[in-house]
Amino acid sequence: MDKLLEASVIFVMLVHLFACPYTKVEESFNMQATHDILNFGLDIDKYDHLEFPGVVPRSFIGPLCIAAVSSPFVLLNNITGGNKLVQQYITRAVLGQATSLSFFLFCNAIESGFGKNVKRWLILITMTQFHFMFYMSRPLPNIFALSMVLLALTSWLHQKHKLFIWLSGAAVVLFRFELVMFLGPILLQELAVGRLKFPRFLKTTMLAGCFWLGLTVLVDSFFWQRWLWPEGEVMWFNVVLNKSSDWGTSPFLWYFYSVLPRALSATVILIPVGVYLTRQVTVLLWPALGYILLFSFLPHKELRFILYTFPVLNTVAACALATLWRNKEKSLSRRFLALGSSSLLLGNVLLTTGFLYIAHYNYPGGAALRLLHQLEENNSDVHVHIDVFTAQTGVTRFGQLRDDWIYNKTEDLAPGGVDMQSFTHLLIGAPSEDSHEVTTFSQTHSVQAKVEAFERIKFDKNLLPPLQLSFTNKCFLLKKNTVGA
Repeated sequence: MDKLLEASVIFVMLVHLFACPYTKVEESFNMQATHDILNFGLDIDKYDHLEFPGVVPRSFIGPLCIAAVSSPFVLLNNITGGNKLVQQYITRAVLGQATSLSFFLFCNAIESGFGKNVKRWLILITMTQFHFMFYMSRPLPNIFALSMVLLALTSWLHQKHKLFIWLSGAAVVLFRFELVMFLGPILLQELAVGRLKFPRFLKTTMLAGCFWLGLTVLVDSFFWQRWLWPEGEVMWFNVVLNKSSDWGTSPFLWYFYSVLPRALSATVILIPVGVYLTRQVTVLLWPALGYILLFSFLPHKELRFILYTFPVLNTVAACALATLWRNKEKSLSRRFLALGSSSLLLGNVLLTTGFLYIAHYNYPGGAALRLLHQLEENNSDVHVHIDVFTAQTGVTRFGQLRDDWIYNKTEDLAPGGVDMQSFTHLLIGAPSEDSHEVTTFSQTHSVQAKVEAFERIKFDKNLLPPLQLSFTNKCFLLKKNTVGA
C-alpha cells in the first residue's frame, strides 16, 4: 500500500511536469545553469548568466547536483538522437524525484510519531492538491531548499539534532536565507527544553555554517567569475534594501486568506479539526504558522515563499482524517462525518484539474518557440529575436533546438530599428495584433502565428458551473517579408 502511494506521488508529479514542461523567469537561472553545465562543461564563457545575470546572483550548487544526476540520462538521450528539450524533461524529472524522496522520508518520520494512517492520509492529501505537486519539479531556489527543509524536519522528528543543524544550514546558507525564521525557532525550542545542549549546538552550528558558506563562496565565485556569496546578496537585496517590493506588494494577511486556501484546497478546513482532535500535532504546527506570520511582514509576497509549510499543514489535516476514520464505528453520525471529510479529497482533485488546465496555457513564450520550430522545420536560415516577455514565459536554452539557427535575446533594441528589422523572425509579447509592439514591424514583417494564453476566469450565471475561462493572444510570431512580396 505504501509503495503504491509513493509511486502515485511520482506519477502525479510527472503528470504536472508533462502538462507544463516550460518554465518562467523565476526559474530561468537554475534552468539555464543546468543546461550550460550539461552542454558546455567548464567552458564558462558560453554560459548564459554572464550575458544575462539577472537582478541578483543565485547559487550554482543546485544546478550542479541536478546536472550530475541527470548526466547519464542526458548522454543516453544524446546518443539516441533525442533533442535538447528532452534534456529539460530529464533534469526536471530528476529534481522532482529528489523532492519526492525527501517528502517520503518526511512521511516516514510522521508515521513514527503519529502512526501509519496519518502518513497515508498525508500522502493522499498532498498528491490531490495542485501547488505542491506542481512545484516539485520546478527549478526554483525554493525547491532546492524544500528538499533540505523536509530532510531537516525529518531529522528533527527523529531527534537527530546534529543532522538537523547541517541540513538547516544548507537550506539557509545555500538557497533561502529567510528559512532561518522557520528552522531557527525549532532549534531554539530544542535548546529551551534541554533536548539539545548549548555547547553541542554552538560547535555544530559553527562547523556547518563555515562549511556551507565556504562551499558556496568557492563554487559560486568560480562560476560567477568574482568573489561572492549569492544568498547573502539576495538577502541584502530583499531584506535590507527591500527591493523585492519593486515586484509588487500584497496585504499583510494575504498568505492566510489567499494562498493557504488555494494551496491546501478543500482540505484546508480540516486543519482546525486536526488541532482539536490531536493536540500533540501543535508541536509541528507552531513553527510553520510562525514562519508564515513573520514572513508576512515582508511586503512582497509569493506562494512559493511559504511552500515549505504545506507538508506540515497537511499533516495536521491528515491527523483529523485519521482520527475521524478511527472513530467512525462509534456511531452513524461519526461514520457520515468520516465519509464527508474524506470526500474533500475529491474537491481537491477537481480544483487541481482546473488549476493544471489553466497552468498548461500559461507559458506562451515556450509554446511560441516550439511553434516556430514546427513552422520552419525545413528552413536553416532563421535568425530569431526573443523579446523579454517571451523569454520570461517559457523560453530556455533547452528549447533552442537548432544548431544552424541564431537565437538572440538582446534587450533594449529600438522597436522597428535597423537591428530589429534585420531578424528573419521575431517573437513578441503583445496584447493584440493591432498593438504598437506588432504594428511597428508592419512594413518589414508579417504575423506568421499567434499564441493564446490564459487571461482570467469569468463568472456567468447562465453556465453550469457558472465559470468561463478566458484566453487571449499573448505572443506573436512575425516573419520577415520576402523581397518583392
